Amino acid sequence: MKPTKQLLKYLISDYLSAAAAWAVFFLYRKVYIEPLKYGYKIPIEFDTQFFLGVIIIPFFWIILYYASGYYREVIRKSRLAELWYTIRMSMLGVVIIFFVLVLDDVVESYSNYYRLFGILFLLHFTFTYFPRLLITSHMSKLIHNGAVGFNTLIIGGNEKAVNIYKEIIGQPYSTGNVFVGFISVNDNNDHGLSEFLPKLGSLHEIKDIIDKHDIKEVIIALEYSEHDRIEKILYTLIDSNVNVNTIPGMYEIFTGRVKMSAIMGTPLIEVSHQLIPPWQENMKYFLDIVFSIIALIISIPIILFLIVGVMLSSRGPLFYKQERIGKNGKPFTIYKFRSMYVDAEQNGPELSSEKDPRITPFGRFMRKSRLDEIPNFINVLKGDMSLVGPRPERQHFIDQIIEKAPQYIQLLKVRPGITSWGQVKYGYAKNIDEMVRRMKYDLIYLDNMSLYVDFKIMIYTFLTILKRKGM
Repeated sequence: MKPTKQLLKYLISDYLSAAAAWAVFFLYRKVYIEPLKYGYKIPIEFDTQFFLGVIIIPFFWIILYYASGYYREVIRKSRLAELWYTIRMSMLGVVIIFFVLVLDDVVESYSNYYRLFGILFLLHFTFTYFPRLLITSHMSKLIHNGAVGFNTLIIGGNEKAVNIYKEIIGQPYSTGNVFVGFISVNDNNDHGLSEFLPKLGSLHEIKDIIDKHDIKEVIIALEYSEHDRIEKILYTLIDSNVNVNTIPGMYEIFTGRVKMSAIMGTPLIEVSHQLIPPWQENMKYFLDIVFSIIALIISIPIILFLIVGVMLSSRGPLFYKQERIGKNGKPFTIYKFRSMYVDAEQNGPELSSEKDPRITPFGRFMRKSRLDEIPNFINVLKGDMSLVGPRPERQHFIDQIIEKAPQYIQLLKVRPGITSWGQVKYGYAKNIDEMVRRMKYDLIYLDNMSLYVDFKIMIYTFLTILKRKGM
């Protein structure tokens, strides 16, 4: 079953459930609450206000669920986790609706407010959860019966790989894993798993194998002697849209966020690229867009000044465009006001320094105040960058950094930013060693990502600009 079809089921169910809950709540107010105040029965009229509520309020709930990340994974859902999620979201949504739409109701006593709140919560939770339970249970049944499966690739081919393969296929019910083959990290052909699955290739072919066989899940089952390959494997998989799991015992070698999962009794460690809760991630993106639009509008006089300054500083284009590496290793074009002379890198990629002769006098002024990066807000609006995140680098320098510090690949889990914790604490790096030293601050940022930390970094960045310490 395609995720789109399953997603549509949840969307329709959630919309109709929210509409039905609000309609019943409307009747409850008319039949039980209002007569207590006025002392006589209130005629029920399905007026324009009623129909607007039934149509619009469900959209509020859909937006709330989307912002919290509920619709991200629609195939493999946990019914127990879904119960707890529905309780939490129902409580949050009812609090918002209650204070916006219900609190101004005319009631006999304040105790009726508690009754209204409780009834609205119970109605919405009940109407929402049980249809979800049916949809989720039906999908779980299809998976357990083998009607729905996920093409799975095993990395590794010896004892650990054989054991995990046998354990998963030996479950009494299908786990949904359809094993299509394995790839090895060694070039020899001495693989115990080849007795059960075909060898599809080697590690350097993994991207082609994933595309060719429509792989949805990867299980890393390496021997202890092969653990030195783990960073390379993660770097290779970082831009692939697959679920990555590994077997217990390899936990300590991961520096990213991981969580334990169990496939019908088979414990696995799920390697997750989700560093902050979905609602914060969505809010972060929303704030990126809003702040970028505001920043560009406010900066119009400064932009006009910079345009004149760049044009008078030296011959060449107004903007500087360069390919950088973004989230999941995907390249994008970054925009800046040109601060260097034309053909500054005719001898190849080179990092700039404080007294770099390639920088124009006006360019040096822009860099001091970081005004040359104002066009970065265009990258934010395009979705290539965020306001806060590790600064994007070129592939030429990333390859050199990874040779010295393989953990750099963790920074590719998030969208790069206009400013970063490393940029604020360390500043511009003049060589690879300094880039590696600056990296530790960005890794700390990844481990502590939150909207609060983002605001803190933006405040420090603003102070840096005012003090003209941008370079």
